[in-house]
Amino acid sequence: MDSTRPDLRLFVLHHAGGSHLLYRDWPALLPDTWDVRLLDAPGHGLLMDLPQIPDAGRLADYLLRGIESELTCPYALFGHSMGGLVTYEIIRRVAARGLPLPVWAGVSARSAPQPAQSAQSAQSAQPAGGYHELSDADLRTRLRLLGGTPDGVFEDPELWALFEPVIRADLRLVETWRPDPDAGPLPVALSAFAGTQDQSASPRRMAGWAEHSEHFLGLRVFDGGHFYFQADPEPLLRQIERDADTALRAAGAARSR
Repeated sequence: MDSTRPDLRLFVLHHAGGSHLLYRDWPALLPDTWDVRLLDAPGHGLLMDLPQIPDAGRLADYLLRGIESELTCPYALFGHSMGGLVTYEIIRRVAARGLPLPVWAGVSARSAPQPAQSAQSAQSAQPAGGYHELSDADLRTRLRLLGGTPDGVFEDPELWALFEPVIRADLRLVETWRPDPDAGPLPVALSAFAGTQDQSASPRRMAGWAEHSEHFLGLRVFDGGHFYFQADPEPLLRQIERDADTALRAAGAARSR
């Protein structure tokens, strides 16, 4: 193998209010022949000093500009929660622009795009105005239930003051996003990942991704809630490795025909 060319370049996209930090151990836990890139959205992580982007499409455009020059080898995308939504939007843009397609994509804890009527029905269970307009106390309760936010953020008033507007802006991005009703299925191999106790993106709702990929590899369900992998990422990472390898082999077989 050419040591300068990875077998796979995997881009990981984080959840609402998060950053690359929750995924910082992943590069060492995935194959050493992979180049794992942990992306931050503006206003998050290493890009904390940049203004947030309040629109999913514009955020996808921004991230795609940042990685476009890196699409020089087989690559894949994995997005958790908000990152799954943005993964979907990035792939749509890659396909529309005729850029090299990813060999695989993984969407985690983000329900499949729904028709407008179904989306309105799903949102009826949300509080009026959406979660991004919850009171301070209710937002803290909601985030504690979901997991993924360090306890220190809730316990330190200065940290909470720093992160609260970031979290609210991301939740607003997610809750105001509307998929293109005319968009066809993504022309890539795709896997969906869900936690058994995830109330916001249940396995049943995650199964809808089968209709949004031309090569759906399956729904992968793990014990736990919205951040089912936080305590132990190994089961998820081994499944990512298996699915990405399956897609890589299929892509190689197609090229050799």
